[in-house]
Amino acid sequence: MPFRKTVFIVGRRVGLEESEYYPLTLIVDDAGSGDLLFGVVVGAYHEETGEFKYDLIDVRFYQEIFREKEYLQESSRVVAKLVSQFNLKPDEEIQICQGCIFDVAAEELQKVYGKDRVKRIRVIGEPQRLVEIAYLDEIRNLGYEPMAEREEKRGKSFFHMMRWLKDNPEMLRYAKTGWPRLKNYNLFASYHANAKVTTYKVVCSDCGIECEVPFQPKADKPVYCHKCWAVHRPRRNGRKRVTH
Repeated sequence: MPFRKTVFIVGRRVGLEESEYYPLTLIVDDAGSGDLLFGVVVGAYHEETGEFKYDLIDVRFYQEIFREKEYLQESSRVVAKLVSQFNLKPDEEIQICQGCIFDVAAEELQKVYGKDRVKRIRVIGEPQRLVEIAYLDEIRNLGYEPMAEREEKRGKSFFHMMRWLKDNPEMLRYAKTGWPRLKNYNLFASYHANAKVTTYKVVCSDCGIECEVPFQPKADKPVYCHKCWAVHRPRRNGRKRVTH
């Protein structure tokens, strides 16, 4: 089922002349990052004019390559693309959601626009509503009808999506199957067992042996075999495991 990256505009402030300068605040938010279905919608909203645009982080970043956290770099790319479409004036502020999905994006924006102009905030109100609507439109395109009270009952929404996937297993390709917690559910265990994973032959950057990895390596990043990755893999406390 083909899907498009959608961008739409919801209007401008009435009475604003094209030649008249009006100070603007751009607010960036996301929807879907904690939902089982589809990728993530990233939206940018001009608070004063009501202009809204959005783009997508593809679901593949939440599947086999999820552990690589490439979705953070993709989030940064999507945000930069959206911000560039608004032709910001030198003193216009960019407010970006506090969610960790934007950690890299916020750092990169601060390098371009300055720390004084890029702020991390808790997004509420109209920008949150619009990006949520955009996400709901996308998952409805899959044929799934979300729960009416999904925002208030996140746990129920998760299992509602899971039951839909169980009834429509061919749609598992649009689910965030890379989440580690899903291995406890038979639906996803059987999916991974039957899924054909593409592997790539590489040479380990540490020990030099030839091995295979389930993601396409990049020239500017080191790649490790399973044994060496156990040493380099980040821990929750930010330290690396030391083996003897």
